[in-house]
Amino acid sequence: MMHWKPALALLAALMFGGSLTGCGSSASLLAPAAKVDDSTITAGVNEAIRRSTELNAADIGVATREGIVQLSGYVSSAENVATAASVARTVKGVKSVRNDLRLK
Repeated sequence: MMHWKPALALLAALMFGGSLTGCGSSASLLAPAAKVDDSTITAGVNEAIRRSTELNAADIGVATREGIVQLSGYVSSAENVATAASVARTVKGVKSVRNDLRLK
């Protein structure tokens, strides 16, 4: 009477394995996003600042370490200090922004 147990175990394995195959295609949707390296983040922040009509990119320095962006340099208004930080935060991979911008 134990003949059916191996067949039942095989059937269960096939059914379970089939459900894993179905989940496999959606597993990539749940995978963590690829880490963006610091030089790519710095380049992205520099480009975003250059595109901003309110900011002068030549006056703003950008450095990134472990996804933390540091802004330095001079801007003409307190509003531009906030704008620069806001623009930097839009770049993929930025974890936080340390804003060391000063008024001219």
